[in-house]
Amino acid sequence: MFIAMNRFRVASGREESFEALWRSRESHLDGVPGFREFHLLRGPGSDAGTLYASHSIWESRESFEAWTQSEAFRRAHAQAGAPPGTYLGPPQFEGFEVIL
Repeated sequence: MFIAMNRFRVASGREESFEALWRSRESHLDGVPGFREFHLLRGPGSDAGTLYASHSIWESRESFEAWTQSEAFRRAHAQAGAPPGTYLGPPQFEGFEVIL
């Protein structure tokens, strides 16, 4: 298994619109070979902002990488734009091979 995560630092006061964007967008993940599940996680907050992570589980790294080259990926990310000032920096990708 492979877990793909993107960490987002969202500016204070922009959390509600960020979450609404994720709730309303079509992920285009249903039926993608190797996809298992997805979660959006809210982490700790500070005066500056709040940490979020998208968390997807795949059968393998190869399944995830194939998705990133697919039309489903392009369609999902075409609607991913947030208003200026939402992010405190670019998302940070982290990929993990499941050991246990």
